[in-house]
Amino acid sequence: MRTHSRTSRRLAGLVAVVALGAGPVAGCAEDPAEPSGSAAYDGGTSGGGGGGTTLTVGVFGAFGLKEAGLYDEYMKLNKDVVVRQTSIERNENYYPQLLTHLGSGSGLADIQAVEVNNIAEITATQADKLMDLGRTEGVRKDSFLPWKWSQATTPGGKTVGLGTDIGPQGICYRRDLFAKAGLPTDRTAVGKLWAGDWRKYLAAGKRYKARAPRGTVFVDSAAGVMAAITGGHEKRFYDADGKVVYKTNPAVRGAWDTAAEFARTGLTGRLQQFTPAWDQGFANATFATVSCPAWMLGYIQDKAGEAGRGKWDVAAAPRPSNWGGSFLTVPETGRNKAAAARLAAWLTAPEQQAKLFEKRGSFPSARAAYDLPAVSGARHAYFGNAPMGRIFADAAQGVPVQIVGPKDLVIAQNLADIGMLQVDQKGRSSRQGWDAAVKAIDNALDR
Repeated sequence: MRTHSRTSRRLAGLVAVVALGAGPVAGCAEDPAEPSGSAAYDGGTSGGGGGGTTLTVGVFGAFGLKEAGLYDEYMKLNKDVVVRQTSIERNENYYPQLLTHLGSGSGLADIQAVEVNNIAEITATQADKLMDLGRTEGVRKDSFLPWKWSQATTPGGKTVGLGTDIGPQGICYRRDLFAKAGLPTDRTAVGKLWAGDWRKYLAAGKRYKARAPRGTVFVDSAAGVMAAITGGHEKRFYDADGKVVYKTNPAVRGAWDTAAEFARTGLTGRLQQFTPAWDQGFANATFATVSCPAWMLGYIQDKAGEAGRGKWDVAAAPRPSNWGGSFLTVPETGRNKAAAARLAAWLTAPEQQAKLFEKRGSFPSARAAYDLPAVSGARHAYFGNAPMGRIFADAAQGVPVQIVGPKDLVIAQNLADIGMLQVDQKGRSSRQGWDAAVKAIDNALDR
């Protein structure tokens, strides 16, 4: 897993490797073999392996492709190609540089990664500077999830990015705490508690609170609940015409109201995700549930440690929802565009996405990978041998085609950190928190 964020400020550089069975979980902030910071590329003209072609790949964080051995495998299959990667640790540093280089037409890698929160802006404003990868030999639109494909496709049908992974969500829960609170512990029965409606998740939280083990709460944070709910709607912060509509969108207001009720009724740990206090919540088993995509399992295993083995499990979320994912793009200014497009197509093919999932926990955006044994048969020993491949594949195929706007991240970040955090941690009213978030968003968007 690479950087996936509800707020890239907190998540940037975070890496959690999912151990698909027994084994340690490693965490790191960047690709240790490559420099961080600003990087200059030679456009792929330097030779490798006796005058062959060198292809450069620019990524953020520990993207996973190199760590999973995919570059090495490609070079064995293509003896005349050398693949070199440069990683900038944080996406908030990487992305502005990418925009600058696209603007100047220089300093670009042959392949550039783009995080899902930035793909709408890239597709809307930079499509003329990127290749149409949908026309690359071997790329099949129907191999990908429709909503993932659409995120990097212009209204005119040009596909500027190929999806690498996604973040379909489940609900991770503590079996031991559920048992003590008198709730079912079997993952199928747990999923039925809230199937189809996030308000049922709230109702389950109230049941938990009535008999909660001392020192525990139902869920980690109100902001996490809000983001999980909004991640399952087609229209969130923008409409199909590109207009900012979060203020009047019933889906966003409904998510806000539900999350605020979690806070108001004392069901949350009042934590901010991806902070030391949140990590301690996992270690000390102070909350019973958390919304989690596939890559979160490795994070939980790391923070909860051996004491949590067999106590954590994962069930289906109330409704399909997505958190995270990235794309590979090929700039038009590259001197080896055709070779770069072939590499991007190979790296995002179902077989390679299955390998990335098996070794790194990044869930495939290629639905054709879901029937491959590495995905369909995947289980997680730490989480009670949960059939994570099946759980997350079912979730992924239920996520709607989402409208992603250019400033989605700004809106989501302020709703969570400026608005809902005040409700959750400071006891402000739902209206006060909402007004604070709207003011901050308006300022950020110069409205």
